[in-house]
Amino acid sequence: MKPRPGRLVALLSLGIAASLGAQAAPPVRSLSLEDALQLARPASEPVGLARSAVTRSRGQQFQARSELFPQLSGSASYSRLLKSQFSGLSSATGTDTTGPARPTSCDRFFADPSLPIGARVDSLEKSVECFSSLNPFGSLGNLPFGRANTYNLGLAASQTLFSGGRVRGQIQAANAGRRSAEIGLTAAEAQLTLDVVQSYFDAALADQLARISGTALDQADSTLKETELKRAVGNAPEFDLLRARVTRDNQRAAAIQSAYARDLAMLRLKQLLDLPGSLDLQLTTALDDSALASAPSLHALVATPGDTIAEHRAPVRQATEGVEAQQGLLKVARAEHLPSVALTSAYGRVAYPKSGLPNWSQFLTNWSVAVGLQVPIFTGGRLKGDKLIAEAGLDEARLRLRQTTEFAQLDARNTLNGLNAALEALRASRGTAEQAERAYQIAEIRYREGISTHTELLDARLALEQARVVRAQAARDAQIARVRVALLAQLPLSGGATPPLAGSTSTGGLRPPAQAQSPASSGSGIP
Repeated sequence: MKPRPGRLVALLSLGIAASLGAQAAPPVRSLSLEDALQLARPASEPVGLARSAVTRSRGQQFQARSELFPQLSGSASYSRLLKSQFSGLSSATGTDTTGPARPTSCDRFFADPSLPIGARVDSLEKSVECFSSLNPFGSLGNLPFGRANTYNLGLAASQTLFSGGRVRGQIQAANAGRRSAEIGLTAAEAQLTLDVVQSYFDAALADQLARISGTALDQADSTLKETELKRAVGNAPEFDLLRARVTRDNQRAAAIQSAYARDLAMLRLKQLLDLPGSLDLQLTTALDDSALASAPSLHALVATPGDTIAEHRAPVRQATEGVEAQQGLLKVARAEHLPSVALTSAYGRVAYPKSGLPNWSQFLTNWSVAVGLQVPIFTGGRLKGDKLIAEAGLDEARLRLRQTTEFAQLDARNTLNGLNAALEALRASRGTAEQAERAYQIAEIRYREGISTHTELLDARLALEQARVVRAQAARDAQIARVRVALLAQLPLSGGATPPLAGSTSTGGLRPPAQAQSPASSGSGIP
């Protein structure tokens, strides 16, 4: 007994999995549109990249603001002297200079100050010993000359007093970068929502088209059997039999292509949701007018009218922040021509113990405060070049804002026209499928009773199949158009990514995120 054509289509839809050597039936998971939206958010790479851009822009804000506050740093060091140039003095005299006792030769030195230094003492080391006996701060053995152990503790502080507006310009650019990155995150989330809706309905459309092709194949096979029976009893010409066979074979090829297109659309959806490729999805949200209402995340969204004002679009707001950032960078470039004033202070404690760790009383103190003025005198044209680059970046950002605003106006009009066209097509196709279904039933009865010809029956079947396809395609287009209009203010511009803003690499986070590639029905293999 030959298998029914409907079963053949079901087997063909599993051809890819069978070719990969799958021995057991793949697991089946029911998936609604709301489930797909919830799964996509944590699995989206573009959204994760947008969050990283926000984090980076926050770090750049901290970097820019840090120069408004004092900078304080601490240090600690220990050094061990292995050999010193002063060690030869003690070895030449054989005298220890570190002892606290006063040499007797120093009495002669102090008793007769008129004597030349060479007559008073016979070595430099003895003179150091004599001077150390007069040192009111202790022995000169505490000085750093030739000490074997040195411990150093220090604090350094600095505060910018005047920078000519450089710091304020950096803060302005960093704040604009932070706002632009947050807008980019919102745009990435909105684009993800649209991509999920489009991929889900693409898969639902492909599944419905595969079922339509399977039904058409069953009808073509049934017609072929009836024609073969009529031919056997002499009630049908050979032309009708040949035409019925060709139609059945063509419909079988179309059913195979539809099954492969459905598998491809399902795979795209699973990749977007980060689901295993071997998982068999059963889509539970019907492709009709109530599809969006069944998803709580989209019900309130599509219930409100979309914002089509060009200035409210995410790319336009990002371009506005780009102008703000370039204005800050121009302030930075101009500030380089002005002097800068900074207050610095250094506090240190140093000790030279003979061995072991020193106690706190052995440390000596060094403390200094300074005010520094730095004035650019000659830089070989570098500052002028920086200023020209900043001015060009500002002009480019302003032109980019104007261009993006014009694109946003055009994109809004195109999106609204697409929604109106999709709704009109949906309304026009509502009754067409039912009428085509009824016409085919009548044509089938007429052909079975011998009233009509086989050509009439084929025409009715073709009209029914086309009506079903048009109805499904119109429903898919209308649902996607509704979501696009509702998310229009947050979405990137369609038809290509917005050109990068000038100077975005130096301000951080000002570059609009690359638009995600959304699957189109024309490239998905769906008829």
